[in-house]
Amino acid sequence: MQIEILKVHGSNNDFILLDEITHEYHFTEEQRRKLAILLCDRETGVGADGILYTMKSEKAQGRMRVFNSDGSEASMCGNGLRCVARYVCELLGIEEAIIETMKANLHVKKQEDIIPNVPTYQVEISPVSFQLADLPLVLPKNTLINEKIDQLSPDLIFTAVAVPNPHLITVVDDLDKQIDNQKSLSEYVNGPNEWFPEGVNVSFVKSIEKGHIYVRTFERGVGFTNACGTAMSASSLVTCLLNLNDLGEKIHVYNDGGMVNCVAHQTENSYQIDLIGNATNVFKATLAIGGDLNSFSFVQKEIFDDENENYKKLQQYAKKYLEQQKSL
Repeated sequence: MQIEILKVHGSNNDFILLDEITHEYHFTEEQRRKLAILLCDRETGVGADGILYTMKSEKAQGRMRVFNSDGSEASMCGNGLRCVARYVCELLGIEEAIIETMKANLHVKKQEDIIPNVPTYQVEISPVSFQLADLPLVLPKNTLINEKIDQLSPDLIFTAVAVPNPHLITVVDDLDKQIDNQKSLSEYVNGPNEWFPEGVNVSFVKSIEKGHIYVRTFERGVGFTNACGTAMSASSLVTCLLNLNDLGEKIHVYNDGGMVNCVAHQTENSYQIDLIGNATNVFKATLAIGGDLNSFSFVQKEIFDDENENYKKLQQYAKKYLEQQKSL
């Protein structure tokens, strides 16, 4: 069979977007899983962190399902949602929409470019829960906010939050000093362990100055990525709870792939976070997929050079800011 794909990224967290709104692909659940494993492989595939299945919805303007590179399905993806938001809005000729996700229908809308000529979308990150049962995290308590888990680390202080996918967040003084320990801890809680039976996204956060943080995330089902939208959103909220930043105020969030902005709001019963950042189209292509879904070939490919070059300017802006901070 042949399929049309759009390679996209949010903060260089990259995805293959498959349009099931205008195409009648009729994938089975097993085919969705196999396509993710086949196409996302960075050695033999197209290369991506996951597939964004963009579908029709009876409740909203579109529906998003996210399959990680290992074939598992994620309940939510903030960077991916920005890319789906752009695709659906441009397809329908609108500037804001509701996108159905696994656990919530979320508001998205086009925003002023984060820097000139970098298409930018704001997406709602919710629901937010600090209840450990919602991650799940198995501990003899209901919440974990700025506390130690001695069995995981004698030094790090963690906050656990679901947005709605699960996140374990710790604020550190030096992101690079403990990179090996960060990797081993993240791999441990995403393997067989007694605390996180379904795994967890792990973020290491450095507070740079008021309104500016850096986030490095190990994504469940993927590994360390250039950025994770829900992790940046959850990390922004956590820094507000720790009085490093303020609710309702814009936080510039830097990552290995660039930069986004987040605003955490307190609601009547909980919190909601606005994630604002790029939605970049890298290339579009037609693929011929083998009948057993273990091989493919490119039929045609069109690269969006201007979009790729414009995004590099955002990366350079973020890099320059970080270099200036290190020199202070």
